[in-house]
Amino acid sequence: MTSEGFKKLQEELEYLKTTGRDEAAEKIRVARGFGDLSENSEYDEAKNDQAALEARIAELEAQLKHVRILDESEMSSEHVHVGSKVVIKDKKGKKFTYTISGATEADPFNGKISDESPVGKAVMGLKVGEKGEAILPNGTTVVYTVVEISK
Repeated sequence: MTSEGFKKLQEELEYLKTTGRDEAAEKIRVARGFGDLSENSEYDEAKNDQAALEARIAELEAQLKHVRILDESEMSSEHVHVGSKVVIKDKKGKKFTYTISGATEADPFNGKISDESPVGKAVMGLKVGEKGEAILPNGTTVVYTVVEISK
């Protein structure tokens, strides 16, 4: 994981443990005021939201406990790896620019794809000029050529 991704997870965890828990407790307190808890859908919803919040906190704590942060100074631009910014092109010459990330940091709509995604897998380890084949979710096979690699 990149240091940026690690920081984002830490910030989310801190927010959930403080503000998120406070908001969940307030929702439960307000819902209790609506009367009989056995027939109180607001209370049930507030408790379910609290359970989901606690599950996310536990998930983040487990992720952060076992994370390995990439040392960007040791990364090379010789081949594609997690943390690389890569420009690839398809057979038609259409270019795509992606940053290869771990699964927890992936954000395809913002150009960050996971090393476990079809395209990420196809280009991992390649050098400039080399080709990788990806089988897309729709079953189409696409060949990509690495055009540029940077940090």
